[in-house]
Amino acid sequence: MMAATATHEIWVKLVERTLKGASLDKLVSRSADDLPIEPLYRASSPADPAPLRAAGRWRLAQRVDHPEPEAACACALADLEGGAEELVLVLSGSRTGRGFGLRAATVEALERALEGVRLELIGLRLETAPFDGRPVATRLLELVARRGLEAKALSIDFGLDPVSDMARSGGLPIAWPELASRFAGTAKLLADRGIVRSLARIDGRASHEAGASEAQELAFALATGLTYLRVLEGQGFSLDQARKALSFLLVADADEFLTIAKFRAMRRLWAQVERACGLAVEPITLAAETAWRMTTRRDPYANVLRATLAAFSGGIGGADSICVLPFTSALGLADPFARRVARNLQQVLLEESQLWRVADAAAGAGAFEALTEALAHKAWALFQEIEREGGIVESLSRGKLQARIAAVRAGREKEIGRRKAPITGVSEFALLSEQPVAVLAPAPDEAKVARSGLALTQPCEALPSIRFAEPFEHLRDRSDAYLARTGRRPSVFLANLGGAASFTPRRLFAKSLFEGGGIEAIENDQPATLTGIVDAFHASGARLACLCSSDEVYAQQAGEALRALKGAGAVKLAVAGRPGDLTERLVGVPVDLFVYAGCEALDVLTGLHDDLFAKEG
Repeated sequence: MMAATATHEIWVKLVERTLKGASLDKLVSRSADDLPIEPLYRASSPADPAPLRAAGRWRLAQRVDHPEPEAACACALADLEGGAEELVLVLSGSRTGRGFGLRAATVEALERALEGVRLELIGLRLETAPFDGRPVATRLLELVARRGLEAKALSIDFGLDPVSDMARSGGLPIAWPELASRFAGTAKLLADRGIVRSLARIDGRASHEAGASEAQELAFALATGLTYLRVLEGQGFSLDQARKALSFLLVADADEFLTIAKFRAMRRLWAQVERACGLAVEPITLAAETAWRMTTRRDPYANVLRATLAAFSGGIGGADSICVLPFTSALGLADPFARRVARNLQQVLLEESQLWRVADAAAGAGAFEALTEALAHKAWALFQEIEREGGIVESLSRGKLQARIAAVRAGREKEIGRRKAPITGVSEFALLSEQPVAVLAPAPDEAKVARSGLALTQPCEALPSIRFAEPFEHLRDRSDAYLARTGRRPSVFLANLGGAASFTPRRLFAKSLFEGGGIEAIENDQPATLTGIVDAFHASGARLACLCSSDEVYAQQAGEALRALKGAGAVKLAVAGRPGDLTERLVGVPVDLFVYAGCEALDVLTGLHDDLFAKEG
């Protein structure tokens, strides 16, 4: 007897049975763009197939950002020997250098940084200081000429990108029409040397680092790309020449579904732009870089896991090249070990997992097709909104785009502050005993990061570059300062009431919450009498106590336990669990706060540091 085909309807019934009558909508989550992410999808076919990346594997790219040319050269050669196929040359003053970057103000310095590097065998991507694309391009062309190479035969992404420079810097050094003319002039200078591809870059990082949603990043890229098409066409480029002069770069983060959908949507959306321009659709050059905003300074090894998922998603999504930020990037200048991990992470995906073998692995998968289509529709609508505002430059000048991104960023930050979007190793499962991780040089304070010396005559609000872990990391810094001042960390005593089955769930929750704020959890981890709990509290030296147990145990014993802890010297009392009916049962009992899933955890932890631990020591 043959088994029945497992239809979508059969799966739905099985899920509903598991939910015991609850609606399937209970399992639907929503993206930052308010797009539904369903628990079940039907198999489907691509609604609008777009050209894929060139056949074969994606290129493994590595950042070269050491300030000293000789040291940068050593990094580059080690990366190439370790399997890198493309170098990302991050120059001093570049916003992506974050205080570092190669100091190569002369051709000779550039020569020292690239000594022994066979430019004809690799890809090279330039990342310059804001509005500094032409001088850098000129120096590189001079170096190429000295080596007797033909520039047009090399694979160089010159990265001219005045829109991102404007967004990151907070304005323009000259009026846009004049700057656009200079941008086109530099592109023509390169085109006259026979270089026809990757002259200008459409870079989504400025928006992504500011907290943009996936659709907002795509809309930013589309609006920037269309602006460059118009500028180049206006300066004598044909539309075909102009579109070939563009390269694209998007951010890959740890959200597998949305990252894959975003990269697939980018190709579809740009194909739509090309068709609207009367062009036959051609594949774009699309690079990926792992997300800066997801990196953490605390428990940095967790960055390896995040970067692995991001690189996997970028590869499956169809990136032509992928650059993985070293896992210590948020801490400072990466050492050889961190650089090797970044390389090897991709080598495993390419050589062991062979992910590149399938041209579009997500094709036909209901979830990815649905998300790709929904994301493309949303991004196109946001792109049209930017166009109605007068284009990307006008939208930035008036602060329109910044305001929309800020609204999304605020929503994300709220979710993170409530631990509804937990950050492993930071807001969740924090390791207070972690050991320092080596870097070649610590990251400079934001205030000390070198900025462009150009005066901005057309200012606008700059898009910030953030990391979502920073608020919780600030609390950990306060915890470290307290430890240095007093010889011990801020602490909370977890008063585990009743049997292990009763207190364990809330005990684990409370421990993770408090330690995410740098407050060490000390506890009676075995069932104990109330007297034993009070004795353990005395021995802990803590002044904050949190009661952990089930609602049933609370109903019988919470009042007495809390009074006993207060009498034993607890300055503040917390209860793990929602207030609910407990508020009525604990009338007259001095409870200062309740901690529970979805509470304002960041505010609670900040308040404890301000009100309690700042006064100690």
